[in-house]
Amino acid sequence: MGLESNELSRKGQPRRRSVVLVGMMGVGKTTVGKRLAPRLGLPFFDADEEIERAAGMSVADLFARYGEEHFRRGETQVIERLLSGDPIVLATGGGAMTIKSTRQVIKERSLSVWLRADIDVIVERATRRDTRPLLRDGDPRATIDRLMQLRAPWYAEADLTVDSAKGPQSRTVDCVLAAVQERLNMEMDA
Repeated sequence: MGLESNELSRKGQPRRRSVVLVGMMGVGKTTVGKRLAPRLGLPFFDADEEIERAAGMSVADLFARYGEEHFRRGETQVIERLLSGDPIVLATGGGAMTIKSTRQVIKERSLSVWLRADIDVIVERATRRDTRPLLRDGDPRATIDRLMQLRAPWYAEADLTVDSAKGPQSRTVDCVLAAVQERLNMEMDA
């Protein structure tokens, strides 16, 4: 069964709503989201993939050609569109929560989960491939540390926080699923 608003259906079950995964690049939002979605009975979408599809070019090319500000405006539009339809599991890009209007849409239309990880895990995962535009110049570890410090307050606005540790992502999926179910049970009891 999927998720929706805090209201209860006639059978006393939570109504369906979207689950949005937020957090730094490399924490595993896409991997966790792909595994979480079938367990919740919801389709999965990756915001970056949807942006690339809409723009007809990669995120890295969008950054290079138009800059981060233009990219973030498009990202907000794509996230708003995705969350305006039927419930889904959505993995956002690492910078999505830096935009107030994006945070607001996520807050209003979903149950958000901050996937949090320590810097060593993020650096190891985020630097495996050269697809991260913000890591192309300078020291990736210093960039990640700076971005973590800057973005943590925005990520902390998420409804739930789950740590993504080293090791199999299946553990993180289980933790996210348990946190979502616990939150829904609390909402039903309220």
